[in-house]
Amino acid sequence: MALGPVAQIHISVTDLDRSVAFYRDVLGMSLQFVVPGQPMAFFASGDVRLYLGVPENPEFRTRTVHYYSVTDLDAEYARLQALGVEFLDEPHVVHRDDSGDLWMTFLEDPDGHKIALTQLKK
Repeated sequence: MALGPVAQIHISVTDLDRSVAFYRDVLGMSLQFVVPGQPMAFFASGDVRLYLGVPENPEFRTRTVHYYSVTDLDAEYARLQALGVEFLDEPHVVHRDDSGDLWMTFLEDPDGHKIALTQLKK
């Protein structure tokens, strides 16, 4: 069996309403739907669906790092700072090659999951 591209990523959260507000209102992601009566919400994230859920079994709680490419890292950094987001670092170069410079900065969601914002500057 050959594996295809990633279709969905699950992120365990502790407070669904708080996390939906963060991903929708702060990060600006497109909320697809919330499952009525279930602690689940789904967002469109490019070709991948992001699934936020509150796990019933604590053994299924995970910490993740997820990476999002943005078109203007400096502008997104400033926009999120203006909304009160605290970053773990400032935008900086993490890799250079013939295709350009890869810039990155990290922040955390309300449950402490690391989020990297990246931009390839040519």
